[in-house]
Amino acid sequence: MIQFLLNDTPIEVEKCSPSLTILDWLRTNKGKVGSKEGCATGDCGACTVLVGEEIVNPQGVHSWHYKTMNSCLLLLGNAHAKHIVTVEGVTPSLYPTLNELHPVQRALVECHGSQCGFCTPGIIMSLLALYINNPTYPGKSAVIHALGGNLCRCTGYSPILLAAEQAYSYPRSSENYSALATQFKASISCEQNQVPFLTNEQRTFYLPQTAAQLVALKSSHLNAHLVTGGTDFAIELSQNLLLPDTIISLSQTHELMQLKDNEGELNIGASLPYSQFVSQFCHYYPEAKELFERLGSTQVRNGGSLGGSLGNASPIGDPAPLLIALNATMDLLSARGTRTINVADFFLDYRKTVLKEDEVISNITIPKRSKSLKLACHKISKRFEDDISTVCLVLAIEHNDNTITHARCAMGGMAATPKNAPHIEQQLVGLPLSVASFKEAAKHVNSDFSPMSDVRASAEYRINVTKNLLHRVGIEFCHSELKNPDNLIAITRISHASL
Repeated sequence: MIQFLLNDTPIEVEKCSPSLTILDWLRTNKGKVGSKEGCATGDCGACTVLVGEEIVNPQGVHSWHYKTMNSCLLLLGNAHAKHIVTVEGVTPSLYPTLNELHPVQRALVECHGSQCGFCTPGIIMSLLALYINNPTYPGKSAVIHALGGNLCRCTGYSPILLAAEQAYSYPRSSENYSALATQFKASISCEQNQVPFLTNEQRTFYLPQTAAQLVALKSSHLNAHLVTGGTDFAIELSQNLLLPDTIISLSQTHELMQLKDNEGELNIGASLPYSQFVSQFCHYYPEAKELFERLGSTQVRNGGSLGGSLGNASPIGDPAPLLIALNATMDLLSARGTRTINVADFFLDYRKTVLKEDEVISNITIPKRSKSLKLACHKISKRFEDDISTVCLVLAIEHNDNTITHARCAMGGMAATPKNAPHIEQQLVGLPLSVASFKEAAKHVNSDFSPMSDVRASAEYRINVTKNLLHRVGIEFCHSELKNPDNLIAITRISHASL
């Protein structure tokens, strides 16, 4: 059985399809149709809900934090012990007057931020999360960031941005969700060591709370599908009609949800959502900030994780090239113990990895940054935001006395797996830190990669854009050469590379 709070109502579910999403459950089982299905892939935000979860700070103080998530990607089982707030729960009154509306809703009305209204419930929820987490108006850029996963094609964004600011001009609405959630959490009845679950005849969903429970379940269900945030897995369920017999969710396994900073060496739990570690990651590697910000939307980053991305083994997963270039390692956990491998050695072939039947990814370790490290991260896609990579290049070098002493170059979208580029790396080592060295290394792209042509780009385009990106990295690394007009023209052209 799983238990969660829906708006102000405690919910218990046991007999249910393990692959049912929160969105489908809300609309078909509860008649709450305010959350809309626009794309069922996490791209439009029409299904956005708030998900509250209890957090404990280092001083042991308990509090509730609310974040936006796509209910079309959130499996019902993952809602256990959480507080799900839908658009129906924003204003309690059934027929409210304008003044009774929540400030976010009132502002959207008064600023004419809705026409067809299909996307409006999701926009309300994204603005509500912003309102709850920011007691004063956080500025236009923060609003744009919060709305990054919400499409609006009727009014455009100007009246919505205006509404976000105007909501703060009304008397502040007190947030009563935490009190409701705290009361609910105290009432949860779960026997010690019992694993929350859902079942439907022969199909089962398990939600292990500890690593011991997790490895025991995986040993007993070798063919089980593993899931964390479900940002890709849920698409398989809705688009490809996948019906797994057994699903094991790692989204609440305590040991896999930790972030440890050992004086610059980061240990990131495989199930920890991006939004909970990216800030610390970018503190040491600020060059990765844009790559992470372009990895889906806020809603997706609130659910997705490094372990989920690596386990998915997609050749266009954005984190893998970054982790390979940084020489990161990963822990693979089973009932037999833990083994540690380099992320670069994890991928074997298209969607195939070294992960054994009884193993799970438990932790990713990012090494300390050396003082001489230079890092570049570049993603080329058809859309700048909310799009998968056509080509992703990450290059890390170390240098001494203006000579490159070490190079690690990794790419996505250029092969059946994310992989490093040994010929480019070998070519760079020993060369002077100059633009000419990177242009010379670019001549070896064909020695490392033979990409395919697909709907995103031709093989020729991928080769050419990779050569251009290496040229760009050389210009970025060699600041003294940025004044050269030819280099300025080159970096401008590369920045506007398009399909």
